[in-house]
Order: sequence, then structure tokens, then C-alpha cells
Amino acid sequence: MSECRRICIVGTDTDAGKTVVAAALAKAARQAGLAPLVLKPVQTGCAPDKFGRLQAPDCAVYREACPEAEIAAAFLLRDACSPHLAAQRDGVTLSAASLSQTIGACLSASSADLAFIEGAGGLLTPLNENESLLDALAPLSAGFILVAANKLGMLNHALLSVELLRARGLPLLGFILTHPEPDADSELEQRIRTDNRAILSRITKLPVLGEMPHIPELRHPDPCIRAHGWNEAARTVGEVVKGVRGRELSHSSRSVCSPSRTASDDLLRFDREHVWHPYAPALGAMRAREAVETKGARIVLRGGESLVDGMASWWCAVHGYRHPALMRALHRQAGRMPHVMFGGLTHEPAVELARKLLDMTPPGLDRVFFADSGSVAVEVAIKMAVQYQRAMGRPERSRLLTVRGGYHGDTFGAMSVCDPENGMHANFGGVLAQQLFAPRPSCRFGAEYDPAPAKAFEALLERRAGEVAAVILEPVLQGAGGMWMYHPEFLRRISELCRAHGCLLILDEIATGFGRTGRLFACEWAGVTPDILCLGKALTGGVMSLAATLATREVAEGISRQGGVLMHGPTFMGNSLACAVAGASLDILADGGWKSDVARMERAFLLGLEPCRNAPGIADARVLGAVGVLETARPVNVEKLQDYCVRRGVWLRPFGRLIYAMPPYVISDEDLERLVRTMRGAAEEGQWE
Repeated sequence: MSECRRICIVGTDTDAGKTVVAAALAKAARQAGLAPLVLKPVQTGCAPDKFGRLQAPDCAVYREACPEAEIAAAFLLRDACSPHLAAQRDGVTLSAASLSQTIGACLSASSADLAFIEGAGGLLTPLNENESLLDALAPLSAGFILVAANKLGMLNHALLSVELLRARGLPLLGFILTHPEPDADSELEQRIRTDNRAILSRITKLPVLGEMPHIPELRHPDPCIRAHGWNEAARTVGEVVKGVRGRELSHSSRSVCSPSRTASDDLLRFDREHVWHPYAPALGAMRAREAVETKGARIVLRGGESLVDGMASWWCAVHGYRHPALMRALHRQAGRMPHVMFGGLTHEPAVELARKLLDMTPPGLDRVFFADSGSVAVEVAIKMAVQYQRAMGRPERSRLLTVRGGYHGDTFGAMSVCDPENGMHANFGGVLAQQLFAPRPSCRFGAEYDPAPAKAFEALLERRAGEVAAVILEPVLQGAGGMWMYHPEFLRRISELCRAHGCLLILDEIATGFGRTGRLFACEWAGVTPDILCLGKALTGGVMSLAATLATREVAEGISRQGGVLMHGPTFMGNSLACAVAGASLDILADGGWKSDVARMERAFLLGLEPCRNAPGIADARVLGAVGVLETARPVNVEKLQDYCVRRGVWLRPFGRLIYAMPPYVISDEDLERLVRTMRGAAEEGQWE
């Protein structure tokens, strides 16, 4: 499962069977290996125990069905009547806002994979004179399942409930039909039930997700027999849980946190007038869309549009959004120690993360330095290289050598090794450190190796070796500098040249690390271990900002000669929240499931994008692992292309002459096909010009 999902179990009216359905769903989830939470927001008819504490009868049903589930109730009221009346009699004030906040707190504190939230009565069950239970459930960003007792009169209640949910813009996933009483034997009663089911599906175009017969064992005095009854109940709704595991239900969900249109317009107006976005002017900026939720491989906009995220939030959300393992790690660590300074102190999340990184990165790396972001990781690497050369008695070696077409970040040291002419930092040419640039390696990945680019690099290095502290490269795949994929043999040859000339080799795997190219680290394509390795982006699975610079023992000991220290120390270095989440992210990668996902994406990109080479205005198509690229002959009209993509349920962020995708690894086959189809359509229809 890619995320913790929330499902509201609501009924057409009282006694539709919601409690039994919610309990059975929890049982089915547990049997499927998921951790369920069952939550009753408002429970009436609560009797006190011997200590005077009110007990929720529905929670007792959940507990019997699935003892392993997390079970919670928000407001407990004594009298068995409508919540608003029971609240009045108990002197309690119920409001939609307070109930939503209480439910949200329960959900945030839970470590469950799947939460079932059971309503009370029908959708418009009143909480007070002005608000209903639906007003409290609407802001939860949950999908809804409507439970209906399949009998005479059911259709009217069910169809009215569907109209209400749709009028509110709430995502109805389907129906579960129940038979609370023993099935009638008459042919007419059986015909009514069959007809109800057929008409409901035909009119609403929504599926019947399960049908639960009357199960007399649930009321048997023998607990063993009742347990058999719950197994049968779970079996009848098991397809719902399978659908959630397969992400089939998630794409029907829409954000339901919907303030007034005026409030949303005001937010976007303020954003336009006062918020500065990346790589954008402060005045007359491009239109921004308001995102309200992320789920799996999707971004949900304020208007309810659910977009396939082709960018993985600039390549970092490799596991998709809100992966339950990452959320659990975040919540556990937040409850214990969100942050503590790393100077003179250490902590388990950082140490365990360093251990995992050294275990999975190429052999020979020995020290881990934690930083805030990828750009800072590159700054640290540059400092390491310069300090190492000075410690070795070679202070004249203070420059970096790289290739054109590279990108290493937006801070000053990182900018100095980005492409000096065609990159994003030409405005700073006069104030940046002057580095050395060889031609971009023209030997294409997957093609026959051409040694000429390496020879050009070698010639430059031989002339300037006495100045060069280190060579810095993006291995195999150049990212934001052009999405160029070059032959691994070029990298292998550069590594040999660095050894021969006493230069360190820095590999920037901030974009390529953690599986994106089809190997866990792109340098594995060449069988190379760098002296210094920069990591970031996908390190935390896109949850928090964290980066790391790894070095060999030789580099670390060289810098530390005669008491030398590395002169860098970010305030949030080794942040315990980020380290805890990163550790959980690496555990997911260690399972190896990413390999088949990346291979699956590579096949889809090759099949869908290679034919675009012949489209008018398309200069090239390139694919490597979970990266698909279309290069255009002229710069892309970003706003036009994004409008085209959003209308088709896809989010892309092109730049320069590149339309590319680097989606989360967990993207479904259906969403992947939509993504590729949209890219191909944009190319063939000229929607990028």
C-alpha cells in the first residue's frame, strides 16, 4: 500500500448495518496484512461501566471483530437518540468544526495504514440546529462508502444520499449492500434485491463493492462461533480492501477541504502579489495552481482535480506521497525529539541512517556528513576537496573540473560548476569561482562507446592537473542541465584519469541516486566508487529536506591531519525527524521492489515516447530507467503545455527545450499510461509551442 487512506462508512439511514460493515472491513484489512483504525466520531446510547466511564457499544463490536485494530471514539453520549438531542441532554455542545478537529487529531496520532470512520444514522443526522454529521466528515479528505439495507424502499434513500454526496463534491467510492434480517424465501423478495442492485449501479455508474448477507453466527453466544461469523463477514467485503491495496479506489478521491471560492481566490491573489516561486519573476509571474492534498502518485488541486504527478515533486517523492511507513517514522520521532543540535551531541536516527547509507552505497565510502539540501551537500563536497588538497600540501589545487551541460545546485559553489553558458546561472558569471569545463560527453547511453569525449577531457586535465582539486560529475544522467544520458564507459575512464592525476572524484547523485536510472546508484553502471558522493532529493522519500555527503576514509583522514576540521556545520544538521524518515525510506528501498517498478516505467516510456522522434518540432527522445524525455527544437511554452496536461489529469513541469517525466515509483499502470499518453499527445499535437 502506498499511503494511509481514510474511508467514511456512511449509511442511508439508521440500522443500515454500518457498524457490522466497519468491523468487517477492519477484520478484512487485518487479514490482508494492513494495520486498521476504526473510529466512531459520535456514539450515542453509551452506558457507564463499574467505574462510571461511558462505553461505546459500537467500539465493542469493532473490538470483537478485530482485536488487533486501533479503535477510537470521539464523543460519547448516554441516550440512544439523535446526536443533537443526546448532546443536549448531556449538556454537551457538538459542532462540525470541533468534531472534525477531534477526528483529525485521532487520525494524525494513528499509525494505521487504513482508517474506517463510521457515521451515525444517515448523512444529514443533525449535530446541532444548523449542522449535520456530513459537515464534520466533509473536511477529512476521505472516500465515502454508502451502506444500504437491500430491501423494499432502499433505492429512494440510496439515490437521495448519492445526490447529496455529489452535490457536496465528495468522493463516493461505491456501495455495500446488507441484509440485516434473515433473507426472505419468497421469489418476489429475491427479485426486489436483484432489481435494487441493478438499478443502483445503472443510475449511479458506481460499483457495488460488497454484499453482506444476514450472518446469524454474529449473534451466537459462543465466542468461537461468533469469530467464524466475523471471518465470513470479512470475506464479503474483502474486495474493498483489495481495491485499496491495488490503489484502484484512490484515484476516485478528491480533496474535500473546500473553503469558499472567495477564500481560494484571495489565497491565489496574495500568492501572485507577494510569494516568489522558483525560477520565476516576482512581477507578472506564471499562474500557480493551489494544491490541497497529495496521495500516492497524485496531487489534488483545490477544484478537486486529481493529477498524476509526473515529477515526483522534483524527483524526490519516489515512494509516492504519505507512504504509511514514512508517516509512522515521522510521527514516532516527532513525539520524542523533533530536533537537537548535532554539535557535540548525536542520536539514534542519524547514526542508524549513516549505517544504512554506508551499507548500500558503493564500497569504500566511510564517512557521512549530513546537510540540509542537495546544493549544500555539493558545497560540502567542494570544501572537502579543497581542504583535502591543502592538507596534502597542494594548496594550488583549488579549482574544480567538470563537463558542460551539468547542474549541481543554486548556491554559489554549486553554481560555479554548473554549465557556465547554457545553464541557469549565467547572470552570476562575473562573481562565481572560475572552474574548468570540458565538452559534454557526446557518447550516448545505450549506443556504441566513442572514446573521443574522454580523450578531450583527458587533454584538458593533463594541461591543468596542477590546478584541479577534484572532478565533479553527475554520473550517467545529467539532470536539470539537459537530461542527457551518456555512456558509462566515459565515467569509468574519468575515474581512471582522476586516480592517475591525483584528483578527487566527486559524484553528484542527488538526482540519480536511489534507483532512478535502474541501478540503486548511477555510478554502479560504470562500477565506480567516488572519493566523495553527494546524495539528497529521494533520501527522505520527499517528506523532508535532507542531504548527505559521503567520503572515503582517505579523504576524511587527509582533512583531519594535524587536527584539521571540516569547516561546515548547518544549524539543522542531522535533524532527527528527517533522519528517522530517511531511515524508513531506505528500508523500503532495501526491499528491492523499486527495481521492477523502474523497469516497468522504462518499458512504458520506450514504447510511448520513442515514436515521438518523428513528431514535428521534436528533436530527440531519451529514456533511462524511470526517466522519460522529449527534447523540442524550440523552447517550450510552459503555461500552454501545463494547461494541456492538467486538462488531461497530469502534472508536468517542463523547462527550456525539455518535456520530461520522473514520476514516483509507485505510479499505477493506469496512471503511467495516462502520463505517457499525455506527453505523446502534447508532442504530436504541438501543444508545447
